[in-house]
Amino acid sequence: MRSLNLHLKILITLLVGLGILITAYQIFILGIPLTEDETDDLWNIDARVEFQASPREPVKLQMFVPPLNQDYVSLNESFISNNYGVSINRANGNRKVTWSARRASGKQTLYYRLVLTKRYSGEQAKSEGPIFRDSIPVEGAEKIAAEALLAPIRQHSADVETFISETIKRVNNANDDNVKLLLGGDASTAKKADAIELLLSIAHVPMERVHTIRLATEIQQNPELWLRSFNGEKWLYFNPDTGQQGMPNDRLIWWIGDESLVSLEGGKQANVSFTLSNSEMNAIRLAKLTDENTDADFLEYSMYSLPLSTQKTFQIMMVIPIGVLVILILRNLGGLQTLGTFTPVLIALAFRETQLGFGIMLFTIITALGLSLRSYLEHLKLQMLPRLSVVLTFVVVLIATISLFSHKLGLERGLSVALFPMVILTMTIERLSITWEERGGGHAFKVAIGTLVAATLAHLLMSVPQLTYFVFTFPAVLMILVGFMLAMGRYRGYRLTELFRFKAFLKD
Repeated sequence: MRSLNLHLKILITLLVGLGILITAYQIFILGIPLTEDETDDLWNIDARVEFQASPREPVKLQMFVPPLNQDYVSLNESFISNNYGVSINRANGNRKVTWSARRASGKQTLYYRLVLTKRYSGEQAKSEGPIFRDSIPVEGAEKIAAEALLAPIRQHSADVETFISETIKRVNNANDDNVKLLLGGDASTAKKADAIELLLSIAHVPMERVHTIRLATEIQQNPELWLRSFNGEKWLYFNPDTGQQGMPNDRLIWWIGDESLVSLEGGKQANVSFTLSNSEMNAIRLAKLTDENTDADFLEYSMYSLPLSTQKTFQIMMVIPIGVLVILILRNLGGLQTLGTFTPVLIALAFRETQLGFGIMLFTIITALGLSLRSYLEHLKLQMLPRLSVVLTFVVVLIATISLFSHKLGLERGLSVALFPMVILTMTIERLSITWEERGGGHAFKVAIGTLVAATLAHLLMSVPQLTYFVFTFPAVLMILVGFMLAMGRYRGYRLTELFRFKAFLKD
């Protein structure tokens, strides 16, 4: 007996633990929304390119576009132009679009449009990058100034991260004569980045320029320069002006390297302006779009990968265990008497179509008339199978009659009574009549009321949209329910109704 108890406890622990782990993985790792109404940000980015085309010359304009191998995923990308050919090339971790035309004249306007959202999958590709670089050649006064700056930097740093932070801090000290010499009177961000790169190269620390766009609306957008270096495990990002470490969450990497955003042949005065807008979309719908537009498997192995018609069927099926759990609690803990365990759940499913009040009324009418017929057939001394056949036929005729009169009276809801399982109604009538014969009409009435109460409570719980969504989206919670049901299976204590029945014994 002890080994059986231990086996049951281990099984319950495994089921509950596995259910919690799978559900937690879907919520925290895959990022599946907890509620159906949850929304996620959707960003629309427009890059407008304007330039003057030179007459009688072919035009070739190249512009960097986001590599999209980061924390964002593209839902739509379009290149809008008039009479231009478009091609996209990849090189050194960047993507570059090329617009080309044989002839163009006057002012030209091209558009690049991107719709993106946060990447759902938490799985990121393993970072790779250089951990050593050659020094940039430097002579004369610049070399002396660089060595003078590097001495305290080496002294005040312990690793690559602190070395870069200290370097940026030193270069941003405008009162240092060595810094003034390296900057040459130009304190722009680009010039500071050159000085930082020079100092880091002497120490053989690799560095890359990263150009970003801030995901924000109603501000003038220009690519913002950041620096990054690989420490052997991950990329470290730094702001060359402030020394801030760590790329903010609202930055989108547009391109990496020293090149300009746009290069133009056959024209002049190329200018790029950015416009951003933000909207919200239902999170689960956005997840489906993510799966469709990328190779991500966010919903690949979930119920959402099924055909839509099948999904609707499973949305009903997945809440049946919830109804069964309600009946289990009412019977094992509450002591409520019903016609078995599954009959109330099936009746509760029928209430989804007829609605609760109308369904209870129809169930009561059909069951009462069926019991009357069953009582009459009992006097004819028929065997069980012919008797059930007659009752089933009577139920079909009664359902058809109610549907017909409901339609004539304009009560279209009455037509849904046909969705009541006829066999279930027939067996309900048969079992109620047997209960009546064996234990009296009072007990049969009590069981019928208990069945209706249980079916009503199960229906109310199974009809909660948030619960239906949660169980359908996170089916592993059913493993937790099974664990609870197994625990309930060993309950041998009093039912709630028995406390009232044996109240007299407690007084004695």
